[in-house]
Amino acid sequence: MSQIVHFSELNLNNQLFKALEDLNLNQATTIQHKVFSVAMSGRDVCGIAQTGTGKTIAYLLPLLMMWKYNKEKDPQAIVLVPTRELVLQVVQTIQSLASYMNLTATGVYGGVTLSNQKNELKLNGADIIVATPGRFYDLVQHAAFRVKHIKKVVVDEVDEMLNLGFRTQLKNIFELIPEKRQNLFFSATLSDEVNTFIEANFNNPVRIEATPIGTPLQNIEQSVYELPNFNTKINLLKHFLNDRVVFNKVLVFAPSKKLADFVFNALSADFKDEYQVIHSNKEQKHRFNAVSSFNDGTCRFLIATDIVARGIDVSEVSHVINLDMPIEAENYIHRIGRTGRATKNGIAISFCTPQELPAKEAIEALMNYTIPIVELPETVVINPDLIFEELPQEPKEQSKLPPLDPNAGASFHPKSAKNSKRNNKITRKEQMQIKYGKPIKKGPKKK
Repeated sequence: MSQIVHFSELNLNNQLFKALEDLNLNQATTIQHKVFSVAMSGRDVCGIAQTGTGKTIAYLLPLLMMWKYNKEKDPQAIVLVPTRELVLQVVQTIQSLASYMNLTATGVYGGVTLSNQKNELKLNGADIIVATPGRFYDLVQHAAFRVKHIKKVVVDEVDEMLNLGFRTQLKNIFELIPEKRQNLFFSATLSDEVNTFIEANFNNPVRIEATPIGTPLQNIEQSVYELPNFNTKINLLKHFLNDRVVFNKVLVFAPSKKLADFVFNALSADFKDEYQVIHSNKEQKHRFNAVSSFNDGTCRFLIATDIVARGIDVSEVSHVINLDMPIEAENYIHRIGRTGRATKNGIAISFCTPQELPAKEAIEALMNYTIPIVELPETVVINPDLIFEELPQEPKEQSKLPPLDPNAGASFHPKSAKNSKRNNKITRKEQMQIKYGKPIKKGPKKK
C-alpha cells in the first residue's frame, strides 16, 4: 500500500500551499510527492504515470516553486503538450496554482492566427508558455520572444507526441533552446520508441513510475461483452444509456472518426441533445464547447476518438465504454483511466467482436489480468446487419499484361510522318552564299 503524503510535508511556499487549500487538495498522489523532491534537486525527470494520477500538478508544483521574478518578458519555462485542449487545461491549472503569485502563463496552439499570438507575446510576455510543438516553433522563428531565459522544459504525453509525429518538431525545439536546462517529461507508457527518444535527448533522467505499466487501476471495475458485430454494439450502448440515473456521465470511445460520427447519428433519435461527439475533424470551437458541456454536465455522454480524448481532462466520469478493443494495448489502460480518478471508483465496459479477440488477449496479457465476460442482456436485440467495415472486402483486380515474347528484340516504333520532317529553315549566311557565291563579311566601321 502506498504511503499517504500530505502537501504540508513537501515544504511548499505559502502561496502554493494556500492555492492548494483553495482547490481542496490536501493529499499528494504518488507521482506528485515522488516527482517533487527529485525535480527540486535539479535532476531531469522521466515520469511514467497513467491518466488520473495527477501528473499535471506533479510537474507544475516544482516548476512554480523554482520560479523567480524576472523583469524580462521572455519565458523561463515551457510546457509542450500534444493537443490544443490540453494547452488550455494546463494553463487553467497554472493560473489556479499561481493565484497568489505574480506570474503569467500563456497558451499557444495552431488553428488560430499566428500574428495575434505573436503580438500578444511581444506586448505582454509570459513567464510560462504552454504550447503545442508546431506553434511554439513557429513563434520562435517569428521572433515572438527570446528563448535564452528558458531554464525548465516539460514535455507531457511523450508517447502521444511521438504517435502524432512530433518527433522532428521536438528535436528542432531542443536545438533552439539553451542546452543548460532541466527537463521534465511524462508518458503514460514506456515503449521502445519512447525509450529511444529519451536516450537521444535527455541526460540520464531519474525514472519515477507511479504504477507499474499495464497494471489495471484497482478502483476501476472492468467487464467485457462479446458481441457479433458493430450494430449489436449500438443496441447494447443504447441499453446502457437509457439508464440515465446510473450512466450519468459517460465517456464513449470510438475506434475511428468515421465510426464516431456513425454512432452519433445512430443515437440521435433516442437521445437528441444529451450528448456530443469530438474528433480531429471537428472545428476547434466545437471541440472546446463539447468538452465544456461534458464537464459541466450539460451533456451526459461524450463520444470521442483516442487521439482527441488523450488531450482532454474531465472529472467525475461514471463510466468509460469502449466500443472496440484497441489494437495498442496501452491505449486500453489509458482509456479506462478516465474514470475512477484519484481515490474515486469507476466502471469500464468494453465491447468485443470475434475479430477483436486477439486485441483483447494482448490487453489482458499486458495487465496480467483477465477481464470478466458478462452475458448480453436478454432485452438487447442482436442485429445481423454488418456495417461497411465488417463486410468481406474483395481483392482489387490487377491489370493483366500480355506475356512477353522471349524471342522479341528491342522495341522499335517508326516515327510518324509529321515527326519525321526535317527542319529545312535556311540561315541568312546560307542565303548569301547561294546569292553571291561567297559569304558576305562585314566591312570596317565607318568613322
